[in-house]
Amino acid sequence: MARHEILGGLVQVYRRGDGRHWHCSASLKGRQYRATTGEDDLVLAKQVAENWYLGLRGKSQAGLLKKNEKTFKQAAEQFLKEYEVITEGHRSKRWVEGYAIRLRLHLLPFFGDMGLSEITPGKVQEYRVHRIATSTTGKAPARSTIHDEVVTIRQVLKTAIRHEWLGHLPDFSPPYKTSGKVVHRPWFSPEEYKQLYEATRAHAKASQIHHRWSAEQVHDYVLFLANTGLRPDEAKNLQHRDVTIVEDDHSGQSILEIEVRGKRGVGYCKSMPMAVRPYERLLARPRYVKQGKARQRAKLLPSTEPPKLPKSTDPVFPGNHIKLFNGVLDKSGLKLDRDGNRRTAYSLRHTYICMRLMEGADIYQIAKNCRTSVEMIEKFYAAHIKNRLDTAAINVRRAKPAVRKKAVVRAEDDTELYQQAE
Repeated sequence: MARHEILGGLVQVYRRGDGRHWHCSASLKGRQYRATTGEDDLVLAKQVAENWYLGLRGKSQAGLLKKNEKTFKQAAEQFLKEYEVITEGHRSKRWVEGYAIRLRLHLLPFFGDMGLSEITPGKVQEYRVHRIATSTTGKAPARSTIHDEVVTIRQVLKTAIRHEWLGHLPDFSPPYKTSGKVVHRPWFSPEEYKQLYEATRAHAKASQIHHRWSAEQVHDYVLFLANTGLRPDEAKNLQHRDVTIVEDDHSGQSILEIEVRGKRGVGYCKSMPMAVRPYERLLARPRYVKQGKARQRAKLLPSTEPPKLPKSTDPVFPGNHIKLFNGVLDKSGLKLDRDGNRRTAYSLRHTYICMRLMEGADIYQIAKNCRTSVEMIEKFYAAHIKNRLDTAAINVRRAKPAVRKKAVVRAEDDTELYQQAE
């Protein structure tokens, strides 16, 4: 292979084998660059190579040359491949899909072709502004939505750090952030909770025969969750063998001991006494059987077999009653709280926690029974419960000190009087 050097050996001009055109190469800041001159004459090729090298140096000084590094897209692909495998069994499939959706819809179109070192706090701030400016819904995305997307960026860059594609993790905390407002999660006050379970009871009584089973299930679902504090996904995973009716050592009343399986793994819960009667109705209610279409049911003869009760391995709440539950909320005017927040089945858990706090229960014991932290309860529940304020410590009126009297001192010659403070 023919090879020549120019500019004191900084640039090499060479031709491969029987190739027609001359090529050039140079090393700049530890990286090798190559290009073709497009010339078959050596003199012209040297001139092209010299101009190419000088242009390359100019771009390097201006910061226009991209580093030889992995892109955000490559790091994102590696993150998704690792995260799905490592967290299998610990994170739900829907949770993992959330990362993939955020990357595909929003992050890769903006950051995809950027090198990892280009993902700076300034670029992330530009992304926040871009997301708000290009929102298709007519309003800015929720703060939690932007937060989840920034968390996804951070997870991708942590993957790059583990593979030594990036040196450090930049600070992506939002600028200009002030202390957020004290907000509470939507729940049912004691009056609203009473209105809710009375509405579900009335709905169950008024339902037609082929809808009554579902309506009764929803009524017991409301009472069960509001007196146990279970999350909706934990209630969905619950089987009859996980629930035991026992006598409480402290109060002597019957309660439920529940082995809970949910997002925090396996935990335990002790219910309020009011949860026992709804569970006994669930135990005595016949097993769920699909009814089929109305026309098919009309053709069937009445069954003479006795109804089959649930087995120990059957779920406590089979099926999905979200549509029916939301319908009762809408009819009773309880779907939105006074701040416009939508109530869901999760609001029954929030109701349980708030009512226990209002009745003076120990916050640490509530956190253990609900499989959460004291910090979460203090942040989202205790701040807006008036019973958490101790008036004995607030409405304190200390007695004012007595006015200090002045003593009259007589001079030795009794010709002058003056006053001296005590």
